Amino acid sequence: MAKFKKAAKKKTAASPSSADMQAQAEKLSKTLSESAQQIWLAGVGAFGRAQAEGTKLFEGLVKEGLNLEQTARKFAGARTHVVRDVVENRVDQARERATDTWDRLEKVFEDRVQRALTKLGVPGRDDLTDLSKRVETLTAELRRQGGAPARKVPARKAPASKKTAKAAPAKKATKKAAGPRTTPRKKAARKA
Repeated sequence: MAKFKKAAKKKTAASPSSADMQAQAEKLSKTLSESAQQIWLAGVGAFGRAQAEGTKLFEGLVKEGLNLEQTARKFAGARTHVVRDVVENRVDQARERATDTWDRLEKVFEDRVQRALTKLGVPGRDDLTDLSKRVETLTAELRRQGGAPARKVPARKAPASKKTAKAAPAKKATKKAAGPRTTPRKKAARKA
């Protein structure tokens, strides 16, 4: 046990005393206090500098923002023209397609109406034109045979409702062509 007492005495002699520990604690406390003070002063200094240079920094950022905005507007303006041209081309193409479609639809409608009228026996424009030419030819022939000089009757385009009116003079003309009739005037002219 004697050895144990000697080892214990050595350990106690080697361990620091409470006074040493207290000095070290005070030293550490003082170092921490000084560090906190320095951090506080650095923060106050940064705040002061931010106030002094903050307006300069703010104005610089505003200038950079204006430059970026102008650049973006120029770019957007150039792109706007390109987009506008593309949209106008597409609108023109759509307009042409619509016009073509409308024209085809109109043609189909006209053809169907013409077929329906033909089925109902209503003469078309070509039929009326042919009929008008035939009437003119017959009138000229009758005048030539009747001895009266043929005078040119202007061709008129007759509407579909006047079909019967055009056909009636043709019937009268064929009756005259069938045989000469003597009218009271002609009889009086023969006697004289």
